[in-house]
Amino acid sequence: MRQRLVVLISGAGSNLASLLENLPVTQIPADVVAVGSDTNAPGLQHAAGRGIPTFVVPWEEFSSRAEWGVALGDALAAHEPDLIILSGFMKLLPPELVSRFSPRILNTHPAYLPEFPGAHAVREALASGATETGASVIVVDEGVDTGQILAQRRVPVEPGDDEAALHARIKVVERELLLQVLENMTTAIGT
Repeated sequence: MRQRLVVLISGAGSNLASLLENLPVTQIPADVVAVGSDTNAPGLQHAAGRGIPTFVVPWEEFSSRAEWGVALGDALAAHEPDLIILSGFMKLLPPELVSRFSPRILNTHPAYLPEFPGAHAVREALASGATETGASVIVVDEGVDTGQILAQRRVPVEPGDDEAALHARIKVVERELLLQVLENMTTAIGT
């Protein structure tokens, strides 16, 4: 049985584009069935161009984070996801939403967790003078990048790295780790 994936993004969607390109050429029994965002993100075009449904649940249209979470949860549920992937999704999910889909929400993160949690992991790694950072894929829980680590790998900080250069190298590893985790999880779900 093929697993239904819904991906949430907030920006350009480069990791989403990689997933949409690479997932079909693997043996992973999964398909991206929808892509959502909290904003009219340019990355939604990666899905729309492939005929994959998209949806937007704008944060600013709701009076509370909890209310936004209910609407986002309903939009996700409409696509009957087996797994939800946060890929550059820059909003914290309300606890009620996490509980509703737990433990089926995964997040890619540009650091070797628990090092450098939060939205500015690459910048913080550089500012700290770290000689290496990494990439992680975790199960989302109610904390900030505190969920169970499913896969991670170190990425060296090269002399002269700026945030963009380091982040570009980390994204390559994030993409590989996500496919590895999806392969492991869909195999486990299918058995």
